[in-house]
Amino acid sequence: MNKDSIKILVVDDENDILDVTEGFFERKGYQVYTAGNGENALAIVNQKKIDCVFTDINMPVMDGLELAEQIRHIDNTLPVVVMTGYPSLENTIQTLKNGVVDYLIKPVNLEQMELTLRRILRERGLFIENLILKEEVERQERLHQLNNELIKKVEDVNTLNRVMEDFAAIDSSYEIFNKVVRLGVEELKADLVFFHVYSEQGSSLVLVDKADAKNKKCPASYSIDIPEQEKAFIIESLGSDHTPCLIADASGIPSMKEQVNSFMVAPLKIRDKIFGVVSAYIFQGPRSFGEKDIYYLNFITQKAASGIENIALYENIYENLFSTLFAFVTALEVRDLYTRKHSSRVARFAQIIAEEMGCTEEELDIINVAGSLHDIGKIGIRDDILLKPGRLTEDEYEKVKEHPAIGADIISKLGLWGREAKIIRHHHERFDGTGYPDGLKGGQIPKHARILSVADSYDAMASDRAYRKKKDKNVVIGIIIKNSGTQFDPDVVDVFLRVANQDLPDDF
Repeated sequence: MNKDSIKILVVDDENDILDVTEGFFERKGYQVYTAGNGENALAIVNQKKIDCVFTDINMPVMDGLELAEQIRHIDNTLPVVVMTGYPSLENTIQTLKNGVVDYLIKPVNLEQMELTLRRILRERGLFIENLILKEEVERQERLHQLNNELIKKVEDVNTLNRVMEDFAAIDSSYEIFNKVVRLGVEELKADLVFFHVYSEQGSSLVLVDKADAKNKKCPASYSIDIPEQEKAFIIESLGSDHTPCLIADASGIPSMKEQVNSFMVAPLKIRDKIFGVVSAYIFQGPRSFGEKDIYYLNFITQKAASGIENIALYENIYENLFSTLFAFVTALEVRDLYTRKHSSRVARFAQIIAEEMGCTEEELDIINVAGSLHDIGKIGIRDDILLKPGRLTEDEYEKVKEHPAIGADIISKLGLWGREAKIIRHHHERFDGTGYPDGLKGGQIPKHARILSVADSYDAMASDRAYRKKKDKNVVIGIIIKNSGTQFDPDVVDVFLRVANQDLPDDF
Protein backbone atom coordinates (compact mmCIF):
# COMPACT_ATOMS: atom_id res chain seq x y z
CA MET A 1 0.00 0.00 0.00
CA ASN A 2 1.35 3.50 -0.88
CA LYS A 3 2.18 5.52 2.27
CA ASP A 4 0.52 8.64 0.80
CA SER A 5 -2.79 6.84 0.75
CA ILE A 6 -2.50 5.45 4.32
CA LYS A 7 -4.52 7.42 6.88
CA ILE A 8 -3.79 6.96 10.57
CA LEU A 9 -5.59 8.45 13.54
CA VAL A 10 -3.69 9.20 16.80
CA VAL A 11 -5.86 9.79 19.90
CA ASP A 12 -4.35 11.12 23.13
CA ASP A 13 -5.17 13.84 25.67
CA GLU A 14 -1.50 14.97 25.78
CA ASN A 15 -0.81 17.46 22.99
CA ASP A 16 2.97 16.90 23.08
CA ILE A 17 2.50 13.23 22.23
CA LEU A 18 0.11 14.16 19.41
CA ASP A 19 2.56 16.72 17.96
CA VAL A 20 5.57 14.38 18.08
CA THR A 21 3.66 11.43 16.65
CA GLU A 22 2.02 13.54 13.90
CA GLY A 23 5.37 15.03 12.86
CA PHE A 24 7.08 11.64 12.74
CA PHE A 25 4.46 9.92 10.57
CA GLU A 26 4.01 12.90 8.25
CA ARG A 27 7.75 12.91 7.58
CA LYS A 28 7.41 9.21 6.73
CA GLY A 29 4.74 10.11 4.16
CA TYR A 30 1.55 9.08 5.99
CA GLN A 31 -1.64 11.15 6.31
CA VAL A 32 -2.14 11.78 10.01
CA TYR A 33 -5.29 12.86 11.93
CA THR A 34 -5.25 13.63 15.67
CA ALA A 35 -7.91 13.84 18.38
CA GLY A 36 -7.77 14.71 22.12
CA ASN A 37 -10.48 12.23 23.22
CA GLY A 38 -12.57 9.31 22.01
CA GLU A 39 -15.58 11.42 21.07
CA ASN A 40 -13.59 13.65 18.68
CA ALA A 41 -11.84 10.57 17.28
CA LEU A 42 -15.17 8.89 16.61
CA ALA A 43 -16.30 11.93 14.61
CA ILE A 44 -13.19 11.64 12.42
CA VAL A 45 -13.75 7.88 11.90
CA ASN A 46 -17.28 8.61 10.70
CA GLN A 47 -16.02 11.24 8.22
CA LYS A 48 -12.72 9.82 6.95
CA LYS A 49 -11.65 6.40 5.72
CA ILE A 50 -9.05 5.65 8.41
CA ASP A 51 -6.67 2.67 7.98
CA CYS A 52 -5.39 2.37 11.60
CA VAL A 53 -6.11 3.99 15.01
CA PHE A 54 -3.56 4.50 17.83
CA THR A 55 -5.29 5.51 21.06
CA ASP A 56 -4.51 6.14 24.70
CA ILE A 57 -6.77 4.41 27.24
CA ASN A 58 -7.29 7.05 29.92
CA MET A 59 -8.86 10.14 28.34
CA PRO A 60 -11.67 12.53 29.26
CA VAL A 61 -15.19 12.41 27.70
CA MET A 62 -14.64 8.97 26.07
CA ASP A 63 -11.74 6.68 26.94
CA GLY A 64 -9.79 4.46 24.54
CA LEU A 65 -11.60 1.22 25.40
CA GLU A 66 -15.04 2.70 24.72
CA LEU A 67 -13.68 4.23 21.50
CA ALA A 68 -12.41 0.80 20.42
CA GLU A 69 -15.84 -0.71 21.14
CA GLN A 70 -17.62 2.02 19.13
CA ILE A 71 -15.21 1.57 16.21
CA ARG A 72 -15.80 -2.18 16.24
CA HIS A 73 -19.52 -1.54 15.69
CA ILE A 74 -18.83 0.93 12.87
CA ASP A 75 -16.15 -1.10 11.00
CA ASN A 76 -14.89 -4.34 12.48
CA THR A 77 -12.01 -4.41 9.96
CA LEU A 78 -10.49 -1.12 11.23
CA PRO A 79 -7.50 -2.03 13.50
CA VAL A 80 -7.13 -0.27 16.86
CA VAL A 81 -3.82 -0.18 18.80
CA VAL A 82 -3.94 0.85 22.47
CA MET A 83 -1.11 2.91 24.06
CA THR A 84 -0.95 3.13 27.86
CA GLY A 85 1.53 3.97 30.56
CA TYR A 86 -0.24 1.74 33.11
CA PRO A 87 -0.28 -1.82 31.73
CA SER A 88 -2.16 -4.48 33.68
CA LEU A 89 -3.65 -7.92 33.07
CA GLU A 90 -7.13 -6.49 33.51
CA ASN A 91 -6.53 -3.80 30.89
CA THR A 92 -5.02 -6.34 28.52
CA ILE A 93 -8.05 -8.63 28.76
CA GLN A 94 -10.44 -5.70 28.37
CA THR A 95 -8.69 -4.41 25.28
CA LEU A 96 -8.87 -7.84 23.64
CA LYS A 97 -12.61 -7.99 24.39
CA ASN A 98 -13.06 -4.62 22.68
CA GLY A 99 -11.45 -5.84 19.47
CA VAL A 100 -8.05 -4.16 19.97
CA VAL A 101 -5.37 -5.75 17.77
CA ASP A 102 -2.20 -4.67 19.66
CA TYR A 103 -0.98 -3.15 22.92
CA LEU A 104 1.93 -0.63 23.17
CA ILE A 105 3.56 0.55 26.41
CA LYS A 106 4.28 4.25 26.92
CA PRO A 107 6.63 5.87 26.32
CA VAL A 108 6.18 4.51 22.80
CA ASN A 109 9.16 4.10 20.49
CA LEU A 110 8.05 5.77 17.24
CA GLU A 111 10.09 3.40 15.04
CA GLN A 112 8.47 0.44 16.84
CA MET A 113 5.12 2.15 16.35
CA GLU A 114 5.67 2.26 12.56
CA LEU A 115 6.72 -1.41 12.47
CA THR A 116 3.53 -2.25 14.34
CA LEU A 117 1.55 -0.20 11.83
CA ARG A 118 3.11 -2.00 8.85
CA ARG A 119 2.47 -5.43 10.40
CA ILE A 120 -1.13 -4.57 11.25
CA LEU A 121 -1.82 -3.20 7.75
CA ARG A 122 -0.38 -6.39 6.18
CA GLU A 123 -2.56 -8.51 8.43
CA ARG A 124 -5.55 -6.30 7.73
CA GLY A 125 -4.96 -6.64 4.00
CA LEU A 126 -4.94 -10.42 4.29
CA PHE A 127 -8.02 -10.32 6.51
CA ILE A 128 -9.95 -8.14 4.04
CA GLU A 129 -8.77 -10.29 1.15
CA ASN A 130 -10.08 -13.37 2.96
CA LEU A 131 -13.36 -11.56 3.67
CA ILE A 132 -13.72 -10.63 0.02
CA LEU A 133 -12.89 -14.18 -1.01
CA LYS A 134 -15.42 -15.55 1.45
CA GLU A 135 -18.07 -13.12 0.21
CA GLU A 136 -17.28 -14.10 -3.38
CA VAL A 137 -17.65 -17.79 -2.51
CA GLU A 138 -20.95 -17.06 -0.77
CA ARG A 139 -22.07 -14.97 -3.74
CA GLN A 140 -21.17 -17.75 -6.16
CA GLU A 141 -23.04 -20.26 -4.02
CA ARG A 142 -26.05 -17.94 -3.91
CA LEU A 143 -25.88 -17.45 -7.68
CA HIS A 144 -25.65 -21.22 -8.12
CA GLN A 145 -28.67 -21.64 -5.85
CA LEU A 146 -30.63 -18.96 -7.70
CA ASN A 147 -29.65 -20.51 -11.03
CA ASN A 148 -30.91 -23.91 -9.88
CA GLU A 149 -34.14 -22.32 -8.69
CA LEU A 150 -34.49 -20.54 -12.04
CA ILE A 151 -33.86 -23.78 -13.95
CA LYS A 152 -36.55 -25.51 -11.89
CA LYS A 153 -38.99 -22.67 -12.53
CA VAL A 154 -38.24 -22.79 -16.27
CA GLU A 155 -38.77 -26.55 -16.21
CA ASP A 156 -42.08 -25.99 -14.41
CA VAL A 157 -43.18 -23.42 -17.00
CA ASN A 158 -42.11 -25.71 -19.84
CA THR A 159 -44.09 -28.57 -18.30
CA LEU A 160 -47.20 -26.41 -17.99
CA ASN A 161 -46.75 -25.16 -21.56
CA ARG A 162 -46.43 -28.72 -22.85
CA VAL A 163 -49.63 -29.66 -21.06
CA MET A 164 -51.51 -26.68 -22.51
CA GLU A 165 -50.17 -27.24 -26.03
CA ASP A 166 -51.00 -30.94 -25.89
CA PHE A 167 -54.64 -30.35 -24.99
CA ALA A 168 -54.99 -27.43 -27.42
CA ALA A 169 -54.17 -29.74 -30.35
CA ILE A 170 -56.65 -32.50 -29.40
CA ASP A 171 -60.04 -32.69 -31.09
CA SER A 172 -61.68 -35.76 -29.52
CA SER A 173 -62.64 -36.72 -25.98
CA TYR A 174 -60.98 -40.13 -26.22
CA GLU A 175 -57.65 -38.53 -27.17
CA ILE A 176 -57.97 -36.29 -24.10
CA PHE A 177 -58.52 -39.31 -21.82
CA ASN A 178 -55.46 -40.96 -23.31
CA LYS A 179 -53.37 -37.79 -23.02
CA VAL A 180 -54.21 -37.39 -19.34
CA VAL A 181 -52.95 -40.85 -18.35
CA ARG A 182 -49.84 -40.56 -20.54
CA LEU A 183 -48.95 -37.17 -19.03
CA GLY A 184 -49.34 -38.71 -15.58
CA VAL A 185 -46.72 -41.31 -16.44
CA GLU A 186 -44.37 -39.03 -18.41
CA GLU A 187 -44.47 -35.82 -16.36
CA LEU A 188 -45.32 -37.12 -12.87
CA LYS A 189 -43.21 -40.29 -13.18
CA ALA A 190 -46.10 -42.42 -11.96
CA ASP A 191 -45.92 -46.20 -12.32
CA LEU A 192 -49.61 -46.43 -13.24
CA VAL A 193 -52.37 -43.89 -13.99
CA PHE A 194 -56.10 -44.55 -14.39
CA PHE A 195 -58.83 -42.37 -15.90
CA HIS A 196 -62.34 -43.26 -14.74
CA VAL A 197 -65.59 -41.61 -15.75
CA TYR A 198 -67.67 -40.85 -12.66
CA SER A 199 -71.27 -42.02 -12.57
CA GLU A 200 -73.51 -40.26 -10.05
CA GLN A 201 -75.79 -43.27 -9.98
CA GLY A 202 -74.33 -45.31 -7.18
CA SER A 203 -71.22 -43.09 -7.13
CA SER A 204 -69.36 -45.57 -9.33
CA LEU A 205 -66.21 -45.32 -11.46
CA VAL A 206 -66.04 -46.70 -15.02
CA LEU A 207 -62.56 -47.19 -16.51
CA VAL A 208 -62.01 -45.47 -19.88
CA ASP A 209 -58.19 -45.43 -20.14
CA LYS A 210 -54.94 -46.17 -18.30
CA ALA A 211 -51.18 -45.99 -18.84
CA ASP A 212 -48.18 -47.53 -17.12
CA ALA A 213 -44.49 -46.72 -17.11
CA LYS A 214 -42.21 -48.72 -19.39
CA ASN A 215 -40.28 -51.57 -17.82
CA LYS A 216 -42.45 -51.35 -14.70
CA LYS A 217 -44.23 -54.49 -13.56
CA CYS A 218 -47.53 -53.40 -12.07
CA PRO A 219 -49.22 -55.69 -9.55
CA ALA A 220 -51.54 -58.30 -11.04
CA SER A 221 -54.49 -56.85 -9.14
CA TYR A 222 -54.16 -53.66 -11.22
CA SER A 223 -53.74 -55.39 -14.57
CA ILE A 224 -57.26 -54.55 -15.78
CA ASP A 225 -58.88 -52.11 -13.37
CA ILE A 226 -58.73 -50.85 -9.79
CA PRO A 227 -60.18 -53.22 -7.18
CA GLU A 228 -63.74 -52.27 -6.16
CA GLN A 229 -62.77 -51.65 -2.54
CA GLU A 230 -60.19 -49.16 -3.73
CA LYS A 231 -62.68 -47.35 -5.99
CA ALA A 232 -64.79 -46.61 -2.93
CA PHE A 233 -61.70 -45.30 -1.15
CA ILE A 234 -60.86 -43.04 -4.15
CA ILE A 235 -64.32 -41.46 -4.11
CA GLU A 236 -64.14 -41.06 -0.34
CA SER A 237 -60.66 -39.46 -0.52
CA LEU A 238 -61.99 -36.61 -2.69
CA GLY A 239 -64.23 -35.58 0.20
CA SER A 240 -67.40 -33.53 0.07
CA ASP A 241 -65.55 -30.58 -1.50
CA HIS A 242 -64.16 -32.79 -4.30
CA THR A 243 -60.58 -31.53 -3.98
CA PRO A 244 -57.39 -33.35 -5.09
CA CYS A 245 -55.91 -35.77 -2.55
CA LEU A 246 -52.24 -36.67 -1.99
CA ILE A 247 -51.10 -39.58 0.16
CA ALA A 248 -47.30 -39.54 0.09
CA ASP A 249 -47.08 -42.75 2.14
CA ALA A 250 -49.99 -45.05 1.32
CA SER A 251 -48.44 -48.24 2.66
CA GLY A 252 -50.38 -48.17 5.93
CA ILE A 253 -53.86 -47.49 4.54
CA PRO A 254 -56.12 -50.54 4.87
CA SER A 255 -58.24 -49.65 1.82
CA MET A 256 -55.17 -49.63 -0.42
CA LYS A 257 -53.31 -52.69 -1.59
CA GLU A 258 -50.17 -53.39 0.43
CA GLN A 259 -47.85 -52.80 -2.53
CA VAL A 260 -48.94 -49.16 -3.06
CA ASN A 261 -46.15 -46.85 -1.85
CA SER A 262 -47.62 -43.46 -2.84
CA PHE A 263 -50.95 -42.37 -4.27
CA MET A 264 -52.82 -39.30 -5.45
CA VAL A 265 -56.19 -38.62 -7.04
CA ALA A 266 -57.75 -35.56 -8.69
CA PRO A 267 -61.28 -34.97 -9.97
CA LEU A 268 -61.96 -33.74 -13.51
CA LYS A 269 -64.82 -31.29 -13.06
CA ILE A 270 -66.95 -29.67 -15.74
CA ARG A 271 -69.08 -26.80 -14.48
CA ASP A 272 -68.51 -27.84 -10.86
CA LYS A 273 -69.69 -31.40 -11.46
CA ILE A 274 -67.36 -34.39 -11.41
CA PHE A 275 -67.04 -35.82 -14.91
CA GLY A 276 -64.10 -38.12 -14.25
CA VAL A 277 -61.41 -39.09 -11.76
CA VAL A 278 -57.67 -39.50 -12.38
CA SER A 279 -55.66 -41.65 -9.97
CA ALA A 280 -51.87 -42.14 -9.99
CA TYR A 281 -49.74 -44.76 -8.25
CA ILE A 282 -46.13 -45.42 -7.27
CA PHE A 283 -45.69 -49.02 -6.17
CA GLN A 284 -42.07 -49.09 -5.03
CA GLY A 285 -39.92 -46.65 -3.05
CA PRO A 286 -37.93 -44.68 -2.36
CA ARG A 287 -39.69 -42.08 -4.55
CA SER A 288 -43.10 -40.77 -3.56
CA PHE A 289 -45.46 -38.09 -4.83
CA GLY A 290 -45.07 -34.55 -3.46
CA GLU A 291 -46.97 -31.28 -3.45
CA LYS A 292 -45.66 -30.32 -6.89
CA ASP A 293 -46.95 -33.60 -8.32
CA ILE A 294 -50.48 -33.07 -7.01
CA TYR A 295 -50.35 -29.50 -8.34
CA TYR A 296 -49.41 -30.79 -11.79
CA LEU A 297 -52.07 -33.51 -11.69
CA ASN A 298 -54.72 -30.96 -10.78
CA PHE A 299 -53.48 -28.66 -13.56
CA ILE A 300 -53.66 -31.52 -16.07
CA THR A 301 -57.23 -32.40 -15.08
CA GLN A 302 -58.29 -28.75 -15.30
CA LYS A 303 -56.90 -28.42 -18.83
CA ALA A 304 -58.46 -31.75 -19.79
CA ALA A 305 -61.83 -30.55 -18.48
CA SER A 306 -61.56 -27.36 -20.56
CA GLY A 307 -60.62 -29.41 -23.61
CA ILE A 308 -63.57 -31.78 -23.20
CA GLU A 309 -65.96 -28.89 -22.67
CA ASN A 310 -64.62 -27.04 -25.73
CA ILE A 311 -64.92 -30.15 -27.88
CA ALA A 312 -68.51 -30.68 -26.74
CA LEU A 313 -69.31 -27.03 -27.41
CA TYR A 314 -67.60 -27.08 -30.81
CA GLU A 315 -69.32 -30.31 -31.84
CA ASN A 316 -72.68 -28.86 -30.80
CA ILE A 317 -72.05 -25.65 -32.77
CA TYR A 318 -70.69 -27.65 -35.71
CA GLU A 319 -73.68 -29.99 -35.81
CA ASN A 320 -76.18 -27.14 -35.43
CA LEU A 321 -74.48 -25.11 -38.14
CA PHE A 322 -74.23 -28.07 -40.50
CA SER A 323 -77.90 -28.88 -39.87
CA THR A 324 -78.86 -25.29 -40.67
CA LEU A 325 -76.85 -25.24 -43.91
CA PHE A 326 -78.12 -28.64 -44.95
CA ALA A 327 -81.64 -27.40 -44.30
CA PHE A 328 -80.93 -24.66 -46.86
CA VAL A 329 -79.75 -27.29 -49.34
CA THR A 330 -82.86 -29.39 -48.65
CA ALA A 331 -85.08 -26.36 -49.10
CA LEU A 332 -83.26 -25.61 -52.34
CA GLU A 333 -83.78 -29.14 -53.63
CA VAL A 334 -87.44 -29.17 -52.60
CA ARG A 335 -87.98 -26.36 -55.10
CA ASP A 336 -86.91 -28.81 -57.80
CA LEU A 337 -88.36 -32.31 -57.39
CA TYR A 338 -85.91 -33.70 -59.95
CA THR A 339 -82.80 -32.76 -57.94
CA ARG A 340 -84.08 -33.83 -54.51
CA LYS A 341 -81.36 -35.67 -52.51
CA HIS A 342 -78.81 -34.92 -55.26
CA SER A 343 -76.32 -33.43 -52.74
CA SER A 344 -76.58 -36.41 -50.39
CA ARG A 345 -75.96 -38.87 -53.20
CA VAL A 346 -73.00 -36.87 -54.53
CA ALA A 347 -71.44 -36.73 -51.05
CA ARG A 348 -71.83 -40.48 -50.55
CA PHE A 349 -70.48 -41.42 -53.99
CA ALA A 350 -67.55 -38.99 -53.63
CA GLN A 351 -66.72 -40.65 -50.30
CA ILE A 352 -66.79 -44.09 -51.92
CA ILE A 353 -64.33 -42.94 -54.61
CA ALA A 354 -62.12 -41.16 -52.05
CA GLU A 355 -62.01 -44.18 -49.77
CA GLU A 356 -60.96 -46.37 -52.72
CA MET A 357 -58.19 -43.83 -53.42
CA GLY A 358 -56.85 -44.26 -49.87
CA CYS A 359 -58.04 -40.98 -48.38
CA THR A 360 -57.89 -40.60 -44.60
CA GLU A 361 -60.88 -40.39 -42.26
CA GLU A 362 -60.35 -36.64 -42.03
CA GLU A 363 -60.39 -36.30 -45.82
CA LEU A 364 -63.58 -38.38 -46.01
CA ASP A 365 -65.23 -36.02 -43.51
CA ILE A 366 -64.12 -33.02 -45.58
CA ILE A 367 -65.55 -34.56 -48.75
CA ASN A 368 -68.81 -35.37 -46.97
CA VAL A 369 -69.28 -31.74 -45.90
CA ALA A 370 -68.22 -30.35 -49.29
CA GLY A 371 -70.39 -32.84 -51.19
CA SER A 372 -73.43 -32.19 -49.02
CA LEU A 373 -73.11 -28.42 -49.50
CA HIS A 374 -71.58 -28.24 -52.98
CA ASP A 375 -74.71 -26.71 -54.55
CA ILE A 376 -75.65 -24.36 -51.71
CA GLY A 377 -74.60 -21.45 -53.93
CA LYS A 378 -77.68 -22.09 -56.11
CA ILE A 379 -79.65 -20.34 -53.41
CA GLY A 380 -78.40 -17.15 -55.08
CA ILE A 381 -79.75 -18.14 -58.55
CA ARG A 382 -83.21 -16.90 -59.58
CA ASP A 383 -85.99 -19.52 -59.73
CA ASP A 384 -86.89 -18.69 -63.34
CA ILE A 385 -83.34 -19.74 -64.32
CA LEU A 386 -82.81 -22.56 -61.83
CA LEU A 387 -86.17 -24.22 -62.53
CA LYS A 388 -86.37 -23.50 -66.27
CA PRO A 389 -87.63 -26.70 -68.01
CA GLY A 390 -85.82 -26.06 -71.29
CA ARG A 391 -82.28 -25.24 -72.29
CA LEU A 392 -80.71 -22.12 -70.77
CA THR A 393 -79.65 -19.14 -72.81
CA GLU A 394 -76.00 -18.12 -72.77
CA ASP A 395 -76.67 -15.33 -70.25
CA GLU A 396 -78.70 -17.67 -68.04
CA TYR A 397 -75.94 -20.25 -68.11
CA GLU A 398 -73.42 -17.59 -67.06
CA LYS A 399 -75.61 -16.88 -64.05
CA VAL A 400 -75.77 -20.58 -63.13
CA LYS A 401 -71.96 -20.74 -63.37
CA GLU A 402 -71.78 -18.30 -60.46
CA HIS A 403 -73.10 -20.85 -57.94
CA PRO A 404 -69.71 -22.45 -57.02
CA ALA A 405 -68.25 -19.05 -56.10
CA ILE A 406 -71.43 -18.04 -54.23
CA GLY A 407 -71.40 -21.32 -52.29
CA ALA A 408 -67.71 -21.03 -51.40
CA ASP A 409 -68.28 -17.45 -50.23
CA ILE A 410 -71.13 -18.56 -47.96
CA ILE A 411 -69.05 -21.35 -46.41
CA SER A 412 -65.82 -19.34 -46.07
CA LYS A 413 -67.58 -16.59 -44.11
CA LEU A 414 -68.33 -19.12 -41.36
CA GLY A 415 -64.62 -19.56 -40.64
CA LEU A 416 -64.94 -23.32 -40.04
CA TRP A 417 -64.52 -25.06 -43.39
CA GLY A 418 -61.68 -23.45 -45.36
CA ARG A 419 -60.77 -26.64 -47.26
CA GLU A 420 -64.41 -27.48 -47.88
CA ALA A 421 -64.97 -23.98 -49.32
CA LYS A 422 -62.14 -24.55 -51.85
CA ILE A 423 -63.66 -27.87 -52.96
CA ILE A 424 -67.08 -26.23 -53.40
CA ARG A 425 -65.54 -23.36 -55.40
CA HIS A 426 -63.64 -25.65 -57.77
CA HIS A 427 -65.94 -28.65 -58.28
CA HIS A 428 -66.83 -27.36 -61.78
CA GLU A 429 -63.23 -26.82 -62.89
CA ARG A 430 -62.14 -29.02 -65.82
CA PHE A 431 -58.91 -31.00 -65.96
CA ASP A 432 -57.96 -29.27 -69.25
CA GLY A 433 -58.41 -25.78 -67.73
CA THR A 434 -61.63 -24.80 -69.50
CA GLY A 435 -63.89 -25.02 -66.42
CA TYR A 436 -65.14 -22.34 -64.05
CA PRO A 437 -64.94 -20.14 -62.03
CA ASP A 438 -61.11 -19.81 -62.14
CA GLY A 439 -60.05 -21.94 -65.12
CA LEU A 440 -57.69 -24.09 -63.03
CA LYS A 441 -55.91 -26.94 -64.78
CA GLY A 442 -54.71 -30.43 -63.77
CA GLY A 443 -52.99 -30.48 -60.38
CA GLN A 444 -53.98 -26.87 -59.75
CA ILE A 445 -57.46 -28.16 -58.99
CA PRO A 446 -57.74 -29.49 -55.40
CA LYS A 447 -57.71 -33.30 -55.40
CA HIS A 448 -60.97 -33.55 -53.53
CA ALA A 449 -62.63 -31.15 -55.97
CA ARG A 450 -61.56 -33.47 -58.83
CA ILE A 451 -63.17 -36.39 -56.98
CA LEU A 452 -66.36 -34.40 -56.35
CA SER A 453 -66.51 -33.36 -60.02
CA VAL A 454 -66.78 -36.98 -61.16
CA ALA A 455 -69.35 -37.87 -58.48
CA ASP A 456 -71.44 -34.75 -59.28
CA SER A 457 -71.39 -35.36 -63.05
CA TYR A 458 -72.29 -39.04 -62.61
CA ASP A 459 -75.34 -38.28 -60.45
CA ALA A 460 -76.43 -35.35 -62.67
CA MET A 461 -76.52 -37.58 -65.74
CA ALA A 462 -77.92 -40.66 -63.93
CA SER A 463 -80.86 -38.70 -62.40
CA ASP A 464 -84.03 -37.20 -63.83
CA ARG A 465 -83.77 -33.46 -64.48
CA ALA A 466 -86.38 -30.83 -65.28
CA TYR A 467 -85.37 -30.71 -68.92
CA ARG A 468 -84.58 -34.42 -69.54
CA LYS A 469 -84.86 -37.98 -68.25
CA LYS A 470 -81.92 -39.77 -66.62
CA LYS A 471 -79.42 -41.59 -68.80
CA ASP A 472 -78.64 -45.29 -68.61
CA LYS A 473 -75.81 -46.14 -66.24
CA ASN A 474 -73.63 -47.62 -69.01
CA VAL A 475 -74.16 -44.52 -71.13
CA VAL A 476 -73.11 -42.30 -68.20
CA ILE A 477 -69.99 -44.39 -67.60
CA GLY A 478 -69.14 -44.14 -71.29
CA ILE A 479 -69.45 -40.35 -71.24
CA ILE A 480 -67.19 -40.09 -68.22
CA ILE A 481 -64.58 -42.37 -69.88
CA LYS A 482 -64.77 -40.24 -73.02
CA ASN A 483 -64.10 -37.06 -71.02
CA SER A 484 -61.21 -38.53 -69.00
CA GLY A 485 -58.21 -36.22 -69.36
CA THR A 486 -60.32 -33.30 -70.61
CA GLN A 487 -63.12 -32.71 -68.11
CA PHE A 488 -62.04 -35.27 -65.51
CA ASP A 489 -58.82 -36.36 -63.79
CA PRO A 490 -57.83 -39.72 -65.41
CA ASP A 491 -56.69 -41.13 -62.05
CA VAL A 492 -60.06 -40.34 -60.47
CA VAL A 493 -61.86 -41.85 -63.48
CA ASP A 494 -59.88 -45.09 -63.11
CA VAL A 495 -61.01 -45.39 -59.49
CA PHE A 496 -64.54 -44.37 -60.44
CA LEU A 497 -64.72 -47.24 -62.93
CA ARG A 498 -63.71 -49.71 -60.19
CA VAL A 499 -66.40 -48.56 -57.76
CA ALA A 500 -69.06 -47.94 -60.46
CA ASN A 501 -68.99 -51.62 -61.37
CA GLN A 502 -69.53 -52.60 -57.73
CA ASP A 503 -72.95 -52.93 -56.12
CA LEU A 504 -73.93 -49.39 -55.13
CA PRO A 505 -76.67 -48.48 -52.61
CA ASP A 506 -80.25 -48.58 -53.90
CA ASP A 507 -80.60 -44.80 -54.14
CA PHE A 508 -77.79 -44.68 -56.68
